[in-house]
Amino acid sequence: MDFQTWEPVYEGLLAAFGYPRDGDERARDRLGELLGDTETYDPATLNLRGKTVAIAGAGPSLEREADRAAGADAVLAASTAVDRLHELGVVVDAMVTDLDKNPETGRELTESGTPVFAHAHGDNVPAVEEHVPTYDPAFVVPTTQAGPTERVHNFGGFTDGDRAAFTADHFGAAEIRFVGWDFDDPDVTAEKREKLRWAERLLYWLERRRDDRFAVLDGRRDDIIPVAETG
Repeated sequence: MDFQTWEPVYEGLLAAFGYPRDGDERARDRLGELLGDTETYDPATLNLRGKTVAIAGAGPSLEREADRAAGADAVLAASTAVDRLHELGVVVDAMVTDLDKNPETGRELTESGTPVFAHAHGDNVPAVEEHVPTYDPAFVVPTTQAGPTERVHNFGGFTDGDRAAFTADHFGAAEIRFVGWDFDDPDVTAEKREKLRWAERLLYWLERRRDDRFAVLDGRRDDIIPVAETG
């Protein structure tokens, strides 16, 4: 996903949630500053090309579907899905997080050699400043939803889960398998529900770009409003 393709969708997200673009850009730059000149993790090293990659969300169905993650070639897990899969003995190959729930897990993963995609946006600069310096930078992949820089990447996506899916696509996954995804979870806040709606829209966009069909969207496509895009 190049930024020129992502940008019109990103602008739609900013408008929908009332987020200021410069807030994301300041967060991106702060994340880059905190990492300094240290070498960070090259996500191409995950070797996802041609592989089946499970994208683990933290929905209520995760435990029930964990065997589908265990059977994949690689697992990219969002936030607290990492801890829940660990409890079930499922190895996670990377964590995708904006540091809002379990930042200590991210620190432990980097210390043990598992990469963490650490995301900075306009609302989480304090968390970035508190936690990223405690991570081993050799296993940090710094990300943004704004324009990328030499230090901070943008592979596409908005929530932790759909960013993981866009990352798998960016690095050539042959199959993207979704586990622990519950778009209709009744226990989430109104804001989270709206973010899930956008995650659904983004996955619908991604599957069309891949000429694919994600099972997680079966029975839902007729009600999905396509995102605005160019090209």
